[in-house]
Amino acid sequence: MMQISPRRVAHIIIRARELDAKVGTWDRAGDTADAETILESRRGDATEAELRAFIKRLPEDEKAELVAIMWIGRETFDAEEWDEALETARAEATTPTEDYLLGVPLLPDYLEDGLERLGVDVTDVEEDLL
Repeated sequence: MMQISPRRVAHIIIRARELDAKVGTWDRAGDTADAETILESRRGDATEAELRAFIKRLPEDEKAELVAIMWIGRETFDAEEWDEALETARAEATTPTEDYLLGVPLLPDYLEDGLERLGVDVTDVEEDLL
């Protein structure tokens, strides 16, 4: 069925969650931020750059699978429609996968939900990566 390993998807989920947790920079006069509790998003963010590079380096088949997993998690397709979701992901790939996926709100949730709907539990894999 899937060629992409749950470990790779879990890595993407974790890194995407790190990006989601970041807030805008605190550079205006009078703004304060607790450096221990706030993760700032800055131009050239290493987390986003690393995640983009990771997705970009995936083989084309795994990129299509990643999109199909996200679509299943988003309920665009049912798990039983895996083949159709995968074929659609391949056919509609007009934007770099990393750009498309990082532009999807709730990406980590959709990926995790997609894997669950496909019968893959990534909880243990995620914990090993943390």
